[in-house]
Amino acid sequence: MSRYWSPVIHSLKPYVPGEQPQIERLVKLNTNENPYGPSPRVIEAIRAATTDSLRLYPDPKASVLRETIASLHNLTPEQVFVGNGSDEVLAHAFLGLLKHEAPLLFADITYSFYPVYCGLYQVHYEPVPLRDDFTIAPGDYLRPNGGILIANPNAPTGIALPPESIERIIAANPDSVVVIDEAYIDFGGVSAVGLIADHPNLLIVQTLSKSRSLAGLRVGFAMGQRELIEALERVKDSFNSYPLDRLAIAGAVAAFEDQAYFDEARGKIIRTRERLAKDLQELGFHVLPSQANFIFARHPERDGAELSLQLRERSILVRHFKLPRIDQFLRISIGTDDQCGKLVGALKVILQD
Repeated sequence: MSRYWSPVIHSLKPYVPGEQPQIERLVKLNTNENPYGPSPRVIEAIRAATTDSLRLYPDPKASVLRETIASLHNLTPEQVFVGNGSDEVLAHAFLGLLKHEAPLLFADITYSFYPVYCGLYQVHYEPVPLRDDFTIAPGDYLRPNGGILIANPNAPTGIALPPESIERIIAANPDSVVVIDEAYIDFGGVSAVGLIADHPNLLIVQTLSKSRSLAGLRVGFAMGQRELIEALERVKDSFNSYPLDRLAIAGAVAAFEDQAYFDEARGKIIRTRERLAKDLQELGFHVLPSQANFIFARHPERDGAELSLQLRERSILVRHFKLPRIDQFLRISIGTDDQCGKLVGALKVILQD
């Protein structure tokens, strides 16, 4: 450890992202990336924005993008915040809305960046155990807290909480901010955006990385009543007033404008997901019900880490977590039909060995 580090750095346990290796003929199903490229209109918009204007700073408010998002969700631009990926948006929420004396509540099995942010911003938190079937029990969140954070659909399980359960949690905690992380909502879940008008304590966070195929562009956003959005803006303008560059703004607007492409791409992913789940079940896997662009599965007779290694030896990457309760599961991103077919074929050989 360096003697020059600040005290907080010594105790940090950074987030470990999924591998991005350079392997020939790789079947990459480990980072929940969209297997289909972005809309051609996105590429056109980025090219059109690549002009001499890049010498100028972008709009710090990203007004056009906020207006586009607001129109899509029947909100006002003042109810929308945009940032450099949903991870940055969440980071601002941790600092601006979720850091209080009472503990922050989130599931014991969820997006592993949440406890990392708690360490970075020194937020006291209490993990709330999922049920044995890996679902969230809304009643477990009806207790004193300094904020609530729920990934819906949850990651890495892929299980979604129904809207009535979300509203129950929000309504029961009027003095706490409830953040719903909807990174995977477009693959089958129901967004809670319709609850914003009646609940000033609700903040919804979404991303363009998954369903809009823009993981490489880094665009995320939050929606909520003005008081919450202003808190995020105050953090942003104390950190980086220009989180989105001109190309990101142009590409993101174009992605939202091409609804037909969006519907087609996510429809293909959903159909492939259902087919893959069925194929894995026929191989003896236990597959959790997913409404995300990945599935979470385990085989009762094979070790999860070993399966992951054997797949890697065949140039197929999936995600394995060495964590309590889920160390026998594999999280498998939904690729193309061809990629998922190669995965199933490899597993057949491995299981027959």
